[in-house]
Amino acid sequence: MARAKWAVAARRRRKRLFKATEGFRAGRKRLVRHAIPTLMRSLVYARRDRHNRKREFRGLWIARLNAACRMQGITYAQLMRGLRVAQVQLDRKHLADVAAHDQLTFQQLVALATTPK
Repeated sequence: MARAKWAVAARRRRKRLFKATEGFRAGRKRLVRHAIPTLMRSLVYARRDRHNRKREFRGLWIARLNAACRMQGITYAQLMRGLRVAQVQLDRKHLADVAAHDQLTFQQLVALATTPK
């Protein structure tokens, strides 16, 4: 019986590795020994930053809402509490979009949030 050889499997594995390291520089894309740890590190960074991106966008929306609220004469916290009491279920992303692109609607939301209950 002929012995099994790893040539096809090894080539496939290296091909998949080099496909993933396209765009890296120098030996990090050409040498298996340097490509593997670089790829692992890049995957760790990618996962971490996917989660951080959500955090950063939420902060951006809050900053935009706070600026728009200050122009209307209230604070961000007062707006959010007023909307919660009025049972308006818009998230910060869409509220920030409304504040940036539709001033009239945002003024109506502010009026709704500031009316006493």
